[in-house]
Amino acid sequence: MQKLIKSHKSQKELNILIVVSVLILALLAISPEAASSSNLELSPSPEMGPVSEHISAEAPEETGDSGVILNSHEDPEPLQKIEQYVDIVYTVGGIGAAVLILLAYLRMTSGNPVIIKNPLKDLPPLKIWKTARPEESEETDQEKLEARKLKLFTAVPVLSITFAELLIFSGRMGAAVWIHIGTTIALSLSNIFIKDPEVHKIHQALMLLPVLRLINLSMPIFYDTTLYTFVFIYGPLAIPVAVIVLHQRDSLEQIGITLKHIIPYMILSVPMGLILGLGEYLTIRTGYLIPDLTFINLLKLTIVMVFFVGLVEEVIFRSILQTRLENAHGMWAALIISSLLFGLMHSGYGTIQEILYTGFVGFIMGLAFHKTKSLPFIAVLHGFVNVFLFGILPHQLSLWPGF
Repeated sequence: MQKLIKSHKSQKELNILIVVSVLILALLAISPEAASSSNLELSPSPEMGPVSEHISAEAPEETGDSGVILNSHEDPEPLQKIEQYVDIVYTVGGIGAAVLILLAYLRMTSGNPVIIKNPLKDLPPLKIWKTARPEESEETDQEKLEARKLKLFTAVPVLSITFAELLIFSGRMGAAVWIHIGTTIALSLSNIFIKDPEVHKIHQALMLLPVLRLINLSMPIFYDTTLYTFVFIYGPLAIPVAVIVLHQRDSLEQIGITLKHIIPYMILSVPMGLILGLGEYLTIRTGYLIPDLTFINLLKLTIVMVFFVGLVEEVIFRSILQTRLENAHGMWAALIISSLLFGLMHSGYGTIQEILYTGFVGFIMGLAFHKTKSLPFIAVLHGFVNVFLFGILPHQLSLWPGF
């Protein structure tokens, strides 16, 4: 009994930490100061023309990997200095929110919470779930009932995230931010009402997607080039991602940390990255994030895209989310849901073609992860897609007629 009380108290403290961290991210994402200081807006409206017309090394207006255009304007003195200080304050706030999430999950992992087995029996039955045939055993009926409830607890947050990203696609960012805030809080508090540990793991994985979007919108832009903004977005995001991996206690093989066939996979990732990157470039015609193709610039771009963007996103979508969904719903459902969400998280580009294409790319990467179980392969492949998309292809194809 004392252990149960202690677990309940720890869980209450955990929920408070998560709610506070989400509210900080919400404040950063929706406040007028953030909008004015970071000069961040969604992908171009129809009158702005194609993305590629607004992205160049000299005029630093870039497209992030999550589909959000980042604009950096030169402001006159003294407003420029004031906005830079405000930018730094918001950066500290965003990183502080990520640290709070870290403390929350460390609090969760420090104890031994009491897990109630088969808690879904306590939920009131719904008529739509009473479809079992009379000849089936009671045990089989209960298993089917729990499977349907697990699908329901997965479908609701997936639909909520989908709706929020579709609002971003339509240009209604304010409403989308509030839906992401509500989804994050609901997922973090779901363990109060749902005691199934399998549902907890799925909700923890899904919670990372609205957190990614909120961090993306809250990070300020105060560099001449937006290549470094990926560090400020994916660096803090890596904290809760790492803690969730540790908390769920999956084996290294389950999350894909292996050096098996590493050399062939690294070689294969280059041509695959070129093919997938070329397809995405022809879809959105993005510009470049580096001024030229010197070795140093390519090295910087590769490090950022592989070790920040590629690694963090693939841990989220493949190592955590796809693995959790596959354990609960099977391989094909996991591939479809994770690739759908991967495509929708690129809604900021403002084109349905980009959502569909990145969803297709997510499906290819998800299938490759399922077959190889190699996180290094998928992370490097993802990174090289972005290296070709934001570096090599815009420079090289711009010299060809018709490009």
